[in-house]
Amino acid sequence: MQKKVRIGIVAPARRLEEATAERLNLAVAGLEPSVELKFHPHCFLAHGHFAGTDAQRTTAVVDYANDPTLDALWFARGGYGTGRIAADVLNQLGPSAGRKTYLGYSDCGFLLAGLYHQRIGQIAHGPLANDILREGGTEAVARGLAFLARGDSSTLESSLRAGIRAVAFNLTVLCHLLDTPLMPDLTGHVLALEETSEPLYRIDRSLGQLAQAGSLRKLAGVRLGRISDVVANDVDFGQSAEECVKFWCAKAAIPYLGIADIGHDVGNKIVVFGGRVPEERGDLRSNSRSTP
Repeated sequence: MQKKVRIGIVAPARRLEEATAERLNLAVAGLEPSVELKFHPHCFLAHGHFAGTDAQRTTAVVDYANDPTLDALWFARGGYGTGRIAADVLNQLGPSAGRKTYLGYSDCGFLLAGLYHQRIGQIAHGPLANDILREGGTEAVARGLAFLARGDSSTLESSLRAGIRAVAFNLTVLCHLLDTPLMPDLTGHVLALEETSEPLYRIDRSLGQLAQAGSLRKLAGVRLGRISDVVANDVDFGQSAEECVKFWCAKAAIPYLGIADIGHDVGNKIVVFGGRVPEERGDLRSNSRSTP
């Protein structure tokens, strides 16, 4: 009998609807029968914008990260809130947390960064559980499950494989990580960036902040993921997102390496932090606490 892969779902930012959890369980039955999803009860709490209070969300993430019966943590959704609890979570993690895979993107980048900085577990930027609600969202969920359950290499962003040390972040989240205790050393890494629902002048401003940050001057290069749902400027900005990236990379003498297949959409491919490409579940687990 095939061993069950147990994936814990936590919501460090916004809540998950119970109907969404039911839909995810149905999807799992058809896509990856070896997977068992375990939803932390806090996922369904509501405290203003968040899935419970900061304390409730912190406790939930810590409980599941430290649970030795779980193989992975899959973040429910983004929004806002992870940055409020990330440092408190990291201070309470034990050995079992280092044997897990962590998957998410957007606001969850605060935890992904902190985990990578402290060399805890296998970190990956990729689909959220709540992506099942997007049009065609089963595609994204299938990709996330295949990666978490089997380390399926077809789920990975192809340009960032081949032993390259890579990371991926939402542009705004990365700007807010700079000069904080959560920020990992990205020397020698290829950085993939994505963003959604921002006007181009803000995209350009954020890129300028990154390009001029001393901590990022030693990047091996930058790739641009999808910049989606761009908000119209009052006056047309006059440059595309890619032109903005090329401009700031040139000013900072950081190589611009082209496009990355990531974004706030169902096509969001997976970027494994640190560049190791897992071939099977056992390989994923053996990579815990590896040096970036």
